[in-house]
Amino acid sequence: VAAPAAFADTSTCAPTGTISAGEYIIQNNEWNSTAQQCVTYTSGTAWSLSTANFNLPTNGAPATYPSIFKGCHWGQCTPNSGLPIQVSKLGSAVSSWSTVQPSSGAYDVAYDLWFNSSPTTTGQPDGTEIMIWLNSRGGVQPFGSQNGNANIAGHNWTVWTGQQSGWKIISYVLNPGATSVSNLDVKAMISDSVSRGSLNPAHYLLDAEAGFEVWQGGQGLATTSFSFSAST
Repeated sequence: VAAPAAFADTSTCAPTGTISAGEYIIQNNEWNSTAQQCVTYTSGTAWSLSTANFNLPTNGAPATYPSIFKGCHWGQCTPNSGLPIQVSKLGSAVSSWSTVQPSSGAYDVAYDLWFNSSPTTTGQPDGTEIMIWLNSRGGVQPFGSQNGNANIAGHNWTVWTGQQSGWKIISYVLNPGATSVSNLDVKAMISDSVSRGSLNPAHYLLDAEAGFEVWQGGQGLATTSFSFSAST
């Protein structure tokens, strides 16, 4: 009797390549480099940055942001996500995320939440980008300038704000850093962004992404599990 075929990992090395993972999508999302990058999907919501060896200066933009997401990213939407949701009508938003972080390189481990003035867009959202940094190494820092500290969702965060050409950015950096979070109250962080004037409550949460902005190195960064749920 023949042995059953082993489960085969699924990989993509295309700069904008994606892999379906149930109610999520994994995206290569290499946007600021031409060096080869590959992501490999194992099972469930587990995936890794299987090929990456970047070498960009840390005082500029990262090479890439491979991530897993729920909702709609530049018009590509996951099934049955419940998104978009208008911020003023958001009832709950909760996430858990567990990662593997190599001891070398320059990168951050961060959520990216995108908001738009209308319920959909096929391009760059025009509202706010909220980043939630679980950790970083190599001396990288968020866009903009530091605005102090805040205690939100049971954790202490350093808050950074900045203005891009067409959208606002607010970043929350976890103190101290971690490799995982469990049942993080993302809505509390969204509400804090509204209270700071960085987010318009009439805008819509389009998607929640979780991944790695990489300036140097990157191979071996991985997500072992991820979940995000939002409701009105």
